[in-house]
Amino acid sequence: MSSASHSEIDARYRYACDIARAAASRAYSWYQQRQTLVVEHKRDLQDVVSEADRNVEALIKTLIAERFPDDAVYGEESGGEVQGAPFIWVVDPIDGTACFVNGLPNWCVSLAVVCDGEPVIGVVCDPNHQELFHARAGQGAWVNESRLQVHSATHLNEGLLGISNSSRTPAESVSRLISGLTEQGGMFIRIGSGALTSAWAAAGRLIGYYEAHMHPWDSLPGIVLMREAGGVTNDYLRNEGLKNGNPVLLANATLYPKIKALTGNRALEE
Repeated sequence: MSSASHSEIDARYRYACDIARAAASRAYSWYQQRQTLVVEHKRDLQDVVSEADRNVEALIKTLIAERFPDDAVYGEESGGEVQGAPFIWVVDPIDGTACFVNGLPNWCVSLAVVCDGEPVIGVVCDPNHQELFHARAGQGAWVNESRLQVHSATHLNEGLLGISNSSRTPAESVSRLISGLTEQGGMFIRIGSGALTSAWAAAGRLIGYYEAHMHPWDSLPGIVLMREAGGVTNDYLRNEGLKNGNPVLLANATLYPKIKALTGNRALEE
């Protein structure tokens, strides 16, 4: 657990919720005029970024600097220097940009705070459904004012499993899971935003979430949310996870090993 005081973490928790709401409001304004956006491609045709992403990230960084100028900010679009910082804000201004620019509502603002090598705050704001998912280590997970609880399923056919794929990993890692899941009568969903899907898993709307490779700005909020909702996650930050990314698996304690076995992913560690 972090050596920072509870009051230091609590102050950032409250502010993270405020920032996420403000950023989501700004992003939603861009979403309503998305036909005018300048859109660029990054690594491949599926990896897009828009001027809205950069604008919203700049807003988030400005707000953090105003209140906590000594904290580091590590953003998807602008990176950031995190060495030696007591608190690291990990930010994705719009997770699900491909959905965003195409008029699909499956996108969100994603924020996490890491302290002493541990994710202690996770916030996902979905302005399309007016939902703020938020969690602080040791204090539970919530959507707006309602407490979250992980799905109680004991078998893979008792609900939907959230899945995403990454061009950074072989397609076999996902196809193997889908094959094993459907053989057991299970079903899956992919919506285009890993952060939002993992928040749904923490809320018990899904039986879990898996992605073979995930960036920290997309994964860390859901990890805090899932742990605080009573679920299990892998140790995402091991082996330079903050720098290089890692696989992500979120589920309740009963389903976690079952899903892990189907993935065949040796990089998963509890």
